[in-house]
Amino acid sequence: MTQETGGFAAFNLNPNILAAVIATGYEEPSAIQQQSIPIIMAGQDMIGQAQTGTGKTAAFALPILHCIDPAKREPQALILAPTRELALQVATAFETYAKQMPGVTVVAVYGGAPMGPQLKAIRNGAQIVVATPGRLCDHLRRDEKVLSTVNHLVLDEADEMLKLGFMDDLEVIFKALPATRQTVLFSATLPQSIRAIAERHLRDPQHVKIQTKTQTVTAIEQAHLLVHADQKTSAVLSLLEVEDFDALIMFVRTKQATLDLASALEAKGYKAAALNGDIAQNQRERVIDSLKDGRLDIVVATDVAARGLDVPRITHVFNVDMPYDPESYVHRIGRTGRAGREGRALLLVTPRERRMLQVIERVTGQKVAEVRLPDAQAVLDARIKKLTNSLSPLVADAESTHGDLLDRLTADIGCTPRALAAALLRKATNAQALTLAAIEKERPLVPNNAPRGDRPERTGDRPDRGDRERRAPVPLAEGRARCRTALGARDGIAAKNLLGAILNEGGLAREAIGRIQVRDSFSLVELPEDGLEKLLTKLKDTRVAGKQLKLRRYRED
Repeated sequence: MTQETGGFAAFNLNPNILAAVIATGYEEPSAIQQQSIPIIMAGQDMIGQAQTGTGKTAAFALPILHCIDPAKREPQALILAPTRELALQVATAFETYAKQMPGVTVVAVYGGAPMGPQLKAIRNGAQIVVATPGRLCDHLRRDEKVLSTVNHLVLDEADEMLKLGFMDDLEVIFKALPATRQTVLFSATLPQSIRAIAERHLRDPQHVKIQTKTQTVTAIEQAHLLVHADQKTSAVLSLLEVEDFDALIMFVRTKQATLDLASALEAKGYKAAALNGDIAQNQRERVIDSLKDGRLDIVVATDVAARGLDVPRITHVFNVDMPYDPESYVHRIGRTGRAGREGRALLLVTPRERRMLQVIERVTGQKVAEVRLPDAQAVLDARIKKLTNSLSPLVADAESTHGDLLDRLTADIGCTPRALAAALLRKATNAQALTLAAIEKERPLVPNNAPRGDRPERTGDRPDRGDRERRAPVPLAEGRARCRTALGARDGIAAKNLLGAILNEGGLAREAIGRIQVRDSFSLVELPEDGLEKLLTKLKDTRVAGKQLKLRRYRED
């Protein structure tokens, strides 16, 4: 391949990898990538000292993918991570960069998930294995030869692995790997324990050390909201009720998500449009022009599609999907707060993404405050304020221009002016809920987003050996009952499967169903207490993923 100067092209990466990198929106390699990629591509062992958020995942993922042989259906690279959250994050990054490499597959191996499918994926020839040490040792006890073909090993966040007590597991893994492998170690710090590992298991390693530059975005008010993935649209609609914005850009990860969310916003009366890589340049320009002149108020975009977008009207940025790294977060929220103006950025965080939130806070040097969904009173006040603002300019001369018509209508209908005014208000608001009770019924049921002061502070990610089955159910809302089914994650069940089955067979409205918690070997569903026994009888023959649902009331004593 002819070497080009500048950017990622200078590394002479496989063209398919380079195309995938460009598609993510990255243009220039970070400091850790500039120094690490050539070393790893050359097959040398390396010790990289760099914080999370410096781009180190791409620093080892890109050169390793370059060295992978898609024709060989066997594990060729092993990446070890201290927690399941990081393992999933790294696996997702590999899948993103390998999108245009046919035949290359990635498997994430971690505790809390069924072992069978993981081992099957490895035996079926997944070339990239991303694993937590504890679960990988479980697989080695079943098949000690499972790593015999690996020729690239990466220890990501090695210091965190040792803090979680994985030293013995690491030694077991080292012994199961070929002695001729390439070994790359990344760690934020290099205590003596890490140096000892390097001395025993790395061959003449090259050293790369990167100082993290603190990025500041002090001009922008930042906040985050904890939600579950399937509740993001409801949360966005609820937040829009109370946010006083001029123009707003929402960031999502996929092209389809831009279309789905823009459609949901339009259905609620917002002037919104999607912006993604499939949109032609002339249409993209029309969308941006419409946002600038006020014909549009909301644009839902992917990172790539939003490059170069500079609209002074933008007062808010919603990160509906978590960015892949802190740099992308900084770039996203920089779309607001331009030229000394005030800006506000909101980040939706799923429970699995708490770790990335911590990374963002560390890299930017700022705390991203947690907020709750607006309560019914806040929504009611916001709706009445908007109605007041829309009617106030019309009141001044309304009596002189429409007073006679009012007299005639009240006479023809046979009602009081107050009754007629109320009817016209109902029509003007499209029967929008304007009472506390009605608003409470329509609010999204986003669970457990209380401020930090209302629940114990988490000190870090869940260790690999965590037991999801022991987690206590969250308190029930008034008027709800918790029910249990023996179907869980190991049966291939997701919350959306249970929700769809209950909605279809039970004849319920979506808002009648509360939180759905899917565990490994069972699931919990919140249903209306009123008429519960009749509902359970109706659902007794319901099947999900080919298996009987068999919902029963869950006794928590």
